[in-house]
Amino acid sequence: MQTLENQISWCDVEPEVKQLLLLASENWEYTGLAEKYIREALFKAGNNLDVLVGAYRFFFYKHQPSTALSIAEKVLQLLTSRENLPIEWSELQPILVARKQEPNIRLYLNAYAAKGLILAQLGKLEEAKIISQRIKEIDDSREFCSTTVFEVITKSPDEDEE
Repeated sequence: MQTLENQISWCDVEPEVKQLLLLASENWEYTGLAEKYIREALFKAGNNLDVLVGAYRFFFYKHQPSTALSIAEKVLQLLTSRENLPIEWSELQPILVARKQEPNIRLYLNAYAAKGLILAQLGKLEEAKIISQRIKEIDDSREFCSTTVFEVITKSPDEDEE
């Protein structure tokens, strides 16, 4: 039998928060209950990036895009602050390119790509197109899926007929 530490050893949070995350996972099919555990973990973990990322993914897969978006934006804000990143894309882009293999920058790129995808789901296609184009230019290996998002939202309706 695996211990709590072994089950989610990647997550650097208190055992109580880990237990809440495990309960959310174990109760995935019971969305209301799982969400209760996720929200409690968020409250107790504060600004822990692992918990925040898990939470925006949870809400994304549970078809709650507005909640997923707000949490992804919080991740971006925290990383911008922690990494002292500029706000302007013209200044930020070269930093992201140069540091894209660093864990916090990869996390930033993932959260930004997620924001683009969620905005597309919410019908905010112009914002989604801008974000997916930006990540697409950085992501030469298509790792963050923004190229696919960009291709889908910029595809001409006529292209479907071919």
